[in-house]
Amino acid sequence: MKVKLTPIATAVSLTLLSSALAVQAQEAAPAASTQLEQVVVTGIRASLQSAATIKKNASAVVDAVSAEDVGKLPDSDVGQALGRIPGVSVGRAFGQGASVSIRGSDPQMTYTTLNGQTVASTGWYDQMDIDRSFNYSLLPAELIGGMEVYKSSQANLTEGGIGGTVIVKTRKPLDLDPNTVFLSTRYSRSTISDPEKEVSGLYSWRTADRRFGALIAGGISKGNYIRNGVEADSRWNSDVAPTAFVQDRKRTAINVALQARPVDGLELGLNVLKMKLDADASNSSDYLMHDANCDKRSSIDMCLHSTTTAAKPLPHKFFQVWARGASMDSNSVVADAHYKIDNAKFDLVLGNTQAKGGTSLTTNYQTAAFDGAAGPFTRPNWQGTIDATGHQISINPTSNQSWGLSSLPASMTPESWATSAGPNKDKEKFGQLDATFNVDWGVISAFKAGVRLADHTFEKRSFRPIWAGTIASAPTSSLFSGSVDVASWSIPRADVSAMLNNTRKSITAWTEDRSGYGELNEKNRSAYGMFEFDTEGLRGNFGLRYISTTVKGLGYAVDKTGTSPKDGYDSNVGFAKTLSSVSTTYNDVLPSLNVAFDLRKDLVLRATASQAITRPNFANMFPITLSGFNDDRSNNETWTFGDVGLKPMKSSQADIGVEYYYGKGNLVSATYFLKDISNFVTALITPDQQMGLVDPVTKKDNWTVQRYVNAGGATIRGIELQANHGFSNGFGVSGNYTFTEGKAPASSYLDALGVFTQASKHNVNLVGYYEDASYTARLAYNWRSKYMIREGAFWYGNRMHDAFGSLDASFGWNINKSLKLSLDIVNLLKDDDVQYGAAAASNTAIKTPLRAGFPAWSFQGETTYKLGLTAKF
Repeated sequence: MKVKLTPIATAVSLTLLSSALAVQAQEAAPAASTQLEQVVVTGIRASLQSAATIKKNASAVVDAVSAEDVGKLPDSDVGQALGRIPGVSVGRAFGQGASVSIRGSDPQMTYTTLNGQTVASTGWYDQMDIDRSFNYSLLPAELIGGMEVYKSSQANLTEGGIGGTVIVKTRKPLDLDPNTVFLSTRYSRSTISDPEKEVSGLYSWRTADRRFGALIAGGISKGNYIRNGVEADSRWNSDVAPTAFVQDRKRTAINVALQARPVDGLELGLNVLKMKLDADASNSSDYLMHDANCDKRSSIDMCLHSTTTAAKPLPHKFFQVWARGASMDSNSVVADAHYKIDNAKFDLVLGNTQAKGGTSLTTNYQTAAFDGAAGPFTRPNWQGTIDATGHQISINPTSNQSWGLSSLPASMTPESWATSAGPNKDKEKFGQLDATFNVDWGVISAFKAGVRLADHTFEKRSFRPIWAGTIASAPTSSLFSGSVDVASWSIPRADVSAMLNNTRKSITAWTEDRSGYGELNEKNRSAYGMFEFDTEGLRGNFGLRYISTTVKGLGYAVDKTGTSPKDGYDSNVGFAKTLSSVSTTYNDVLPSLNVAFDLRKDLVLRATASQAITRPNFANMFPITLSGFNDDRSNNETWTFGDVGLKPMKSSQADIGVEYYYGKGNLVSATYFLKDISNFVTALITPDQQMGLVDPVTKKDNWTVQRYVNAGGATIRGIELQANHGFSNGFGVSGNYTFTEGKAPASSYLDALGVFTQASKHNVNLVGYYEDASYTARLAYNWRSKYMIREGAFWYGNRMHDAFGSLDASFGWNINKSLKLSLDIVNLLKDDDVQYGAAAASNTAIKTPLRAGFPAWSFQGETTYKLGLTAKF
């Protein structure tokens, strides 16, 4: 059974619930105030109280996720925890919360910081867009103390987040009791994926006089994630591909923090955070190719329905495995100093953050038997129906389709055309100096000023192998181990390490693929001045932030000289051997105003107005990128010309909201927001261009050319409703609803749809909980309406994700003062991950299965059970 929520009904219900709770609180106020003193406040309620306090006291529009004790973040997944905040939606990639969208904006418009500073990030997957978003898959929940989401801007916030700014906060030793020890272990078991094991711990020490402290925390998790689904390809005969994605995951993280107060007024700190995700993966596809006489949708020539029997088998059989050696890491070292004198405070932060990621090796193994010919691939003949008339492809065999190693040839060889490496690097050095002066100038209570310097470099590279004569084959039995399900049958499970090792045997060296190289360097300088005001019933801030950025792009220019391969790789024939550079500079002034009116002690009217920027995606700035060259697909050859001269997208934005606080942690709020975005980046696409480079597969010099420019504007507007209420008997409820209406330039996207990436029009969170001194229980439902997924100009392209909801439950037992047993259950309803084409049928810029609502991909929903034991001393 799947729960279907009507967004409008949900919003109305939540609003009525908020009003009813507020009335109840007012009527019962005298009694409640005495009863609440006797309630034992533990994890869930304390987290809500802390978040409400942060929200109420902030001058800007801020929501928070608070871990009121070590290891007690409300969710075991950081992305899932952020997704409970009003206006925040989390994009899940390969079973993990990876990207964050705020108020209907693209995830690249979310600026994530570690304690207020940049944290470097790359992806592990070679077909993901290279953007500025942080990948939350790296971050264990146990290592952080909380997160704050600034939805409005203010002058002292580092620029970069049109959608908003997420500040991830780590713990400091002087804030904890001396000799604090925390240990945690979890065991996860899912209905599809293999079990996962997690261990984490923390030790914090400080002197009795709070002059010096040290903290070390770390965590490690290991497991195999499995995604079982169906992918529409249409590469040959409107084929569909039942596919198993298997990822060997190992996540490690360690945080070391030192803190000292050697003399009164002076505080020194050092924070080191190292995170890594090893993510070797295989993608095994058992292709089913429709009969040519199947029912088709004439506008896009796609099979909608086919039936195959033993008397009329499909004419083709094809199986392939993509194996990738993949990883990503992020390492940050930050030193800070804070000095207070009578009416002033000075803060200095110096740091370095670096990340590496991408694929160390991509390889492909495949086998086929076409046109009914015998061998070498002898899987059972397909019998059954394939129905693609809805958003989700339905595959129903009428005979046993499982097959094993005996159906494959005795040995297999990696495909030379598919072998590559694609490493990326991201790094930033930064320094920031802030000064706060407490003043008594009428309503003005403080003046803040600061400067920030940052040197940021992102580098992407692509390498192709130089083979040692004949490429070595390997016994098939050494390349597979066990079995894995696709659709409703099983196939051999790829051994990723064996495939990668066998491929490496035949590679003597690597040569640079010049079309895949790009380096961007940004020297960012900023300064701000901000006044804070505070008088009876009125508080807030106003200020200006000045930014100046010099950008330099490096790449190999197109020279079209010569006809023979350069450096052993054919595609280098079109490129010069030396790097060329392009530079540009831009600057801007960003004003901001945040005002909070205390209409009553418990009622706040909040208004903001500001301007914010988001710098262009790295993928839009790299000088030249070539894709689709010398692979097995025709008509996908693309040259992409970026532009380092692209201006940042700029938003003029405003909020107005009312917040009612009552009791401890109880609140009802409503906020209207508006963003008007200019300088949106648009892709100009020109097909059928001769570039002086002939593709070895098609034998043609015929390319699609993309050029990125600033053009057009965009708007986002919406409303957030939020309510929290804790009853005096241990029960409580929390909920929020966000409606977002966004309009982006349709010309910005290959799909020509004017909607923001990963933006849902409706987002709903409903939580009910109970807790006392011994037990906790929570039932939480998160639902979001459909949203676009875009992954650049690669094969996966642009598709619509169907509405998705997840019902999660958690239970806890405080065995004693130190030990707690927990059980978390994620996605109880096993909601499937359904994605379908959304572009017009006449749009030839994207692949056929991504048009006209054709079902592109669907992955089977799984429920995950996490059993945990924590100890704190």
